[in-house]
Amino acid sequence: MTLSVAQIDRETDQLVGEWLPLTEVGRRLGLSIGRAKQLLKDKKLIGVRRGGPEPEVPAKFIAGNDVVKGLPGTLTVLSDSGYDDVAALRWLFTADDSLPGAPVDAILAGRHTEVKRRAQALAF
Repeated sequence: MTLSVAQIDRETDQLVGEWLPLTEVGRRLGLSIGRAKQLLKDKKLIGVRRGGPEPEVPAKFIAGNDVVKGLPGTLTVLSDSGYDDVAALRWLFTADDSLPGAPVDAILAGRHTEVKRRAQALAF
């Protein structure tokens, strides 16, 4: 399976803010570049093209030396709901007054179950 990485649009790029090149993600997680790419293929992380030579991942997706708890499951639910990578990023980083804040911030605050429930509701 080859790695297909979407090109990011300017609006979504600005919503996300800080990005990490895939090699830096691998370094922080203690993984080879091949294993880091596998995280993208397995939808454990989302990486997009921003004009550089390699995919980049939102910095908020990495906490210390691990992927943020609850993120991979949420990404799977979004993918199963028909969201492509760019649409999933848009949803995760767009403020939602009922949370409050963006879904990614709720995940970072440990409220990933609530965010996953909301993502599941998108499929209906």
